[in-house]
Amino acid sequence: MLQGVQTYGCLKNFNRCKPKEEEPFLKEFIQKWALVILGGIFQGIGMGLFLFPQSIPSGGAGGLAILMNYYFNIPMGPSLWIVNFLLLLLGINYLGKRFAVWTVVGMTVASLTIDIVETFFYVADRALFIDLLFGSVFLGIGVGTLMRQGVSNGGMGVMAYMIAHKANILPGKPLFFFNCSIFIVTAAAISWHIIILAFISQWIATRIVDFICNYKSYQTYTVD
Repeated sequence: MLQGVQTYGCLKNFNRCKPKEEEPFLKEFIQKWALVILGGIFQGIGMGLFLFPQSIPSGGAGGLAILMNYYFNIPMGPSLWIVNFLLLLLGINYLGKRFAVWTVVGMTVASLTIDIVETFFYVADRALFIDLLFGSVFLGIGVGTLMRQGVSNGGMGVMAYMIAHKANILPGKPLFFFNCSIFIVTAAAISWHIIILAFISQWIATRIVDFICNYKSYQTYTVD
């Protein structure tokens, strides 16, 4: 038996081996990256494949993006990214640069997913309530996954996360309030029936967000 030598699991090349203490951090870092990307993809699918084709705002930023698309004919993906980035600037000083970087990653993945979905996927026969249900579920899973990792989905999620962090409450309620305020403006500009669909979508999505954020598990990775 070797005495006084840390083998770290590889006896032959122990000088090249990294300490095991680094492995948990690397594992958590990779897992956070994967979950942030997965959350952004789910969010983008919910918005681009289900909600936006029916002109249903996915949230406050989604409502503003729909208005930009409606008045200026800017594609939904870039519109959403612009709105999210501008709102993110408001939260950098409070939430920190690392939070902002992770949020940019999440919202960029979501915007790219929306562009890909709108470009390569076409649904001929759409059913409004199926799109509403599936879009809201995918949106809630995506946003909830991001917020569970300490990452905002961008847009009004930044403001909701700031309030939730300061008041020690779940982010779903302030997110619902901010988004509904934007829905009223969007509905007044485009069509009032949108507001009913948007309220239903937000109720479903924010319930899922709170469930995921409040779900008890043995490990929750929050690498900042």
